Amino acid sequence: MTSHLPTPQDRFHAFDLLATLVAVVRIDGSVVFANASLEDVMGVSRRNIQGTTLSQYFTEGQALDNALQGAQSNAFAALRYDAHLHRPQQDSLPVHVIVAPTDRADEVLVELLPLEQQARQDREERLIDQAQANKELIRNLAHEIKNPLGGIRGAAQLLQMEVESRDLVEYTQVIIHEADRLQVLVDRLLAPHRRPHMVGDVNIHEVCERVRSLVLAEFPRGLRVVRDYDTSIPEFRGDREQLIQAVLNIVHNAAQALVERTQAGEAEIVLRTRINRQITFGKQRYRLALELHVIDNGPGIPEEIKDRLFFPLVSGRDGGSGLGLNLAQTFVQQHHGLIECDSVPGRTDFKILIPLP
Repeated sequence: MTSHLPTPQDRFHAFDLLATLVAVVRIDGSVVFANASLEDVMGVSRRNIQGTTLSQYFTEGQALDNALQGAQSNAFAALRYDAHLHRPQQDSLPVHVIVAPTDRADEVLVELLPLEQQARQDREERLIDQAQANKELIRNLAHEIKNPLGGIRGAAQLLQMEVESRDLVEYTQVIIHEADRLQVLVDRLLAPHRRPHMVGDVNIHEVCERVRSLVLAEFPRGLRVVRDYDTSIPEFRGDREQLIQAVLNIVHNAAQALVERTQAGEAEIVLRTRINRQITFGKQRYRLALELHVIDNGPGIPEEIKDRLFFPLVSGRDGGSGLGLNLAQTFVQQHHGLIECDSVPGRTDFKILIPLP
């Protein structure tokens, strides 16, 4: 009876679960195994990668050859350096290379971390942590404000009933009016924590169309809202009203930033939907994700608030509450998603990422 010898796929199948790019190579540089992430990034099937020399996929392959020689002589436990991965019919990809020996003397593990991806993951993790901290801060602060606010308003009403001077009544009315205004602000801060998550089937293009009609009703002249939809995107489970509010907050902000261009008849907002495959965000890897872009041709986001864009009460517009983007991020995160922003003068792109089934 013959025993079955494990193939490289059998031995290294766990590497296919990793978001980082992994290759197992022999000391001579020939590839024994390439994981699914490396296959995706290279745009080459692992069958075509395996058996070839890994250094040929680098713009400067000699550095890898030197590292493999060092691994053979046990010159290091792990060697790290930056390089550029050469991809057929694509731009080269900056990567951080980690070369480490394995439990076999003739095999070496090569891990490639795309520098852009690594920076993006770090940024996403910061966004998620900040959003969670903001959520707790807002909830606690809103509750602390709410109780004394009711007392101030009640005392002003009682005082108004006692005073006879018209001037003094005007003062009490100012107190009541300002207390009511603060109450509205507090209610908006608490809104996402109070309302239950109503889950149903969501068609993202119905969400976009609803937002588009609302914004064009408010800005009927000088603003174009362009549709650029991938109609193959499937429905997914989510809270339709929350997603409408999230997208509306972003689009409405864009429309308000475009006031000067609107007056000149040159304002444009693009609603673009796409499917992204094998994407990692929020520390998880997803087979499919929805990408919804809201792109405007406005002046861009002021440099001084870019890093605090999704913080509560941060606004780049006079009179803005600074709650719109914070609420949008909260609603999208309740769908296990994330909002990112890339902005330069003349082009601001808010990207909503939501996992798809």
